[in-house]
This record gives sequence, C-alpha cells and structure tokens, in this order.
Amino acid sequence: MRSFAIGRFAAIAGWQMINVSVGWLLYERTGDPWSLGLVGVVELAPVLLLMVVAGNLADRYPRRNVGIFAHALLALVAAALALVTSAGGPIWGIYALLALVGTARAFASPSVNTILPQLLAPAEFANANAWLSSTFQLASISGPAIGGVLIAVTGGATSAFAIAAVGQLVFVAMLLTMPVRRPPPAVARRSAGEVFAGFRFVRDNPLFLAAITLDLFGVLFGGAVALLPVFAKDILEVGPAGLGWLRAAPGVGAMVMALTTTRLPPWQRPGRVLLFVVAGFGLAMIGFGLSRSFWLSMAFLFLTGVFDNVSVVIRLTLEQIITPDHLRGRVSAINYVFIGFSNEFGAFESGATAALVGPTLSVVGGGLATVMVVAIVRTAWPQLAAIGPLHTLAAAHADRPIATAKAEGYDVLT
Repeated sequence: MRSFAIGRFAAIAGWQMINVSVGWLLYERTGDPWSLGLVGVVELAPVLLLMVVAGNLADRYPRRNVGIFAHALLALVAAALALVTSAGGPIWGIYALLALVGTARAFASPSVNTILPQLLAPAEFANANAWLSSTFQLASISGPAIGGVLIAVTGGATSAFAIAAVGQLVFVAMLLTMPVRRPPPAVARRSAGEVFAGFRFVRDNPLFLAAITLDLFGVLFGGAVALLPVFAKDILEVGPAGLGWLRAAPGVGAMVMALTTTRLPPWQRPGRVLLFVVAGFGLAMIGFGLSRSFWLSMAFLFLTGVFDNVSVVIRLTLEQIITPDHLRGRVSAINYVFIGFSNEFGAFESGATAALVGPTLSVVGGGLATVMVVAIVRTAWPQLAAIGPLHTLAAAHADRPIATAKAEGYDVLT
C-alpha cells in the first residue's frame, strides 16, 4: 500500500498542476469565463462515451495493468501540453489534448480505485480511505501551489506541464511494483446484462444511489473551482501565485479533516453526517462568492475541503463495502461518471452562468442550490439518515446470501 500511496500522490499532484495551469493559460489568453467552462465539457465527453468499456476492462483484466495504461497516457498528454504551450500553439490544440485527459481518466478511475479492495479486509476500508484521502489532499495542496509558483516565476505553464508528466510516470513505476491480480477467466462472451450489470447494481441499492445523487448535484451546483482564475485575476487581484493558493486551500481543509478522521471512531449515523457536510459545503461556497478578502476567501475554501473530504470518505467506503469484487470495476466507472459529471459539467455550468450573470451570482446561486439539493435528497431517501456504521452494511447482491449476511449481524441493503 505504501508504494501505491506514494505513486498516487505524485500522479494527483501532477494532475492538479495540469488543472491550475490550463485554467490560468486559457483565461490569460481569452479573458472569457466560457473558455474555463468548456474545459469541463471537453474532459467529460470521453468519460461518458467510455464508461461502460472502461468498467468492463477493469473487471476482465488486471486492474494494475489498466491503470498503467491510463497514467502512461496522462504522461504523454502532459508532455504534449508542455510542447504546445512552449510553441504558442492554438487554443483548439489545448482542448484536443484535454479530451485525451478525459479519456485517460475514464480508464484510470475504475481500475486504480478498485485495486486496494482486493488487498484489504472490509473493516480496513474506512481507515485506509481516510489515509489515502490525506495523501490525495496533500497532493491537492502541493500540486496547485507549485504550479502557480512555477507560472509566476517562469511567466508560462510549460514547466508545470512537464513536471506533471513526471508525476504520472512515477505512478506508473509504482504500479509496476504491485502484484498482478487476475480476475477469474470468463467462460463465455459477456451478455448485455453482464456488461451493464453495474447500472443494475446501483439501481437496486437505493442508499448508494442516494449518496452519489447527493454528490452529483451538490458539486454540480456548488463547485466554483473552475472560476478561481476569474476571482484571482479580476476580483481578489492576487495573480497566478494567489490562484495556486486558492486552488490549494480546499486541499488543506480536506487533509486536516482526513487526518482527523483517522483518529475518530466510525460514524454512528454516516447518512446524517453526509447530509450535514454537503449542506455545509454549499454554505461555505456562498461565503466564498460574497467575500472580497483573499484570506477570508481562503478560509471559506478551506471549509469546502473539510466538508467535501467527509463526503468522499463516506461515499467511497459505502461503495467498497456493498459492492462485490467482480462488479467493482463497472460500479466504480458509474460512480466516476457521477463524480466526473458533477465536477466537469459543474465547471461548464459555473463558466456559463458567470458569463451571463457574473462570477459572484454564479457561485452564490450554486451554493443555495446545493442546500436545496440536500433537502430534496433527505425527503426522497429518508432511509439515508437512518443507516448505522458503514462496516455493518452488506449488499443484497453480494457474494453471500441475504440470510447469511443477516445472520452475521449485517444490515442488508435492499
């Protein structure tokens, strides 16, 4: 697990450098919030097109190998972005490369995110996720901060893209050291029902559906990360270095919360906690939208990271515990579509509304919509608030029969 965590840290730090550098580069060259919103659409389209293929590959082939392919592709794309930037290439070339970023991420998520459940016991998932979340957030802090400083020092994004490529190669090297876990050989060609089994599993587990729906619409309306270049340049006037710190602030909050979570006992009512933190995320985003102080804005972004980290740990642990291993790739692909849709389409929504009504109203309105989503989900799925500790849950369609799971003391999701 140590080599996995180190490599994942390097890859995520590199990915965050790509994000902050692309945002700065596009807004610097166009001055148009629409250009930032289009980033989300371009990266999301391949995910939607490839989610079924990627999920099935992760369940039919060694997940380590699929992850190696995905992050090797990300390394090539980052290197190409460095070349295009240094040569002053066209805007359309940058968007074309971002589509390849989306392609790589479509294969990375269902493979990389499902490797550790093959190596750990269910009771270890929550703690492992909290520690991995800590490294993720540390990368989310250092990546944007380093990227912003490199842009400020060099006056361009070429060096940031080059270092991002190195980060992906480090993860590829770490994955090569991990054991290959091959799935059982397929006895026949998969039927359409097996190919789309992940959709059926999500549909038949209303608590999981409620959790990812809450995340989908909460981040869709409440995310303002895509607009940070606008706030950094035009509202707070802090330049590219300030942009890097604004991008890092949610990661600081999330890392602090992740480290705190490793010391806490399991949530007794995780569903209620999930509803609370998503509402808190929306309120913090409202505060950020109204702030005109750099340090106050940093504080509100810090809080969004605190709330988001709790949400991520609960949702990811729920997915790992209730999903049978032979379905994890397909279910993870669907989960990533929800996350990718909320993040990437949320970026488009933020950019579009900012172009129409201004960045402040875009962010404040999105925060209010997030709070409304919490109320709707609480009403539509009242059982979400009633679930007990996550390690006591078991899936109705897991490898053990329902009666056996109940006899072992699990709450069975039906």
